[in-house]
Amino acid sequence: MSAAEMKAPAPPVSVPPPPAHHDTSRPATGRAPKKRAGAYLPYALIAPTVVAIAAVFVWPLVKTVIMSFQDVGRRELWTGQAAEWVGFEQFTNILGDGEFWDVVWRTVLFMVACVVTTMGVGLLLAQAMQRMSTWIRLALTAALVAAWAMPLLVATSIFRWFADSDYGVVNMVLTKYLGLDFRGHNWWLDSKQGFLIIAAVVIWGAIPFVTITLYAALTQVPRELEEAAALDGAGAFGVFRYVTWPVIKPVFQMVATLSVIWDFNVFGQVFLMRGNEPEPEYSLLGIYSFEKAFESNSFSQGAAISLITVLLLSGVAVYYLRQLLKIGEVE
Repeated sequence: MSAAEMKAPAPPVSVPPPPAHHDTSRPATGRAPKKRAGAYLPYALIAPTVVAIAAVFVWPLVKTVIMSFQDVGRRELWTGQAAEWVGFEQFTNILGDGEFWDVVWRTVLFMVACVVTTMGVGLLLAQAMQRMSTWIRLALTAALVAAWAMPLLVATSIFRWFADSDYGVVNMVLTKYLGLDFRGHNWWLDSKQGFLIIAAVVIWGAIPFVTITLYAALTQVPRELEEAAALDGAGAFGVFRYVTWPVIKPVFQMVATLSVIWDFNVFGQVFLMRGNEPEPEYSLLGIYSFEKAFESNSFSQGAAISLITVLLLSGVAVYYLRQLLKIGEVE
């Protein structure tokens, strides 16, 4: 064994430990860092909106709920005297009244007729707008916006003139051009005919929003997909069913849901068309609640009917919110 091999091995070199990592995000005292003053700025900016919403929507809703469990009459309303708590008595009286259920079914039938007609006509107009020239489409859009912006009082006055028994345009057209004897015909003697006039006002005012919204949805349908489906032999209905409809379906459902909510709460059209004194056969839920509250001086019953209406529409409102969330997820 050589001398080099007999040499003692060198001692191991000690490696210094890595420096300890100091978290600079926290102070040495271990306390959480203080928020900057600017972090509260977004909350300060939306605070006025939250207060306004609470004042306009939340507080009246709370008062309505409280009133529905009380017996509030004219004396309690004007003098501020404490009302008697009656529990569920108002709801029991309303739900046990046959007239209330007649009004509910009348409201549902009226709503269904208005929504189906509005959505059908609105969809047809939206599709027609795709095939119009630019100037005709702009003119139709301007007319729709003008109809949409017309005050309700003006619209109802025009339709009352249309249906007037002596000077109405409807009677004149049916008599002069269609050969029917409608001279002096009173459309309001039969509630079914009267609701046709009221439904015409509601549909006429709702079609602009539906048409413009559905036209905007139709512009998002890829033209190349429609052309490809047509080349593959699909007819107009097939192209609409398998290409167009899947694209516009979320928007159509959202608009239809809004129409259900609006037409279920129709009040002004009926109230104004019948000269501020609707007959019982023209009573919808909004009219029925108003009459109970202000004509019978039972404000608690009116509040209870309003809450029942909200409960009847709660399922539709939940469905509408789900559609909004689905559209947000797709986008």
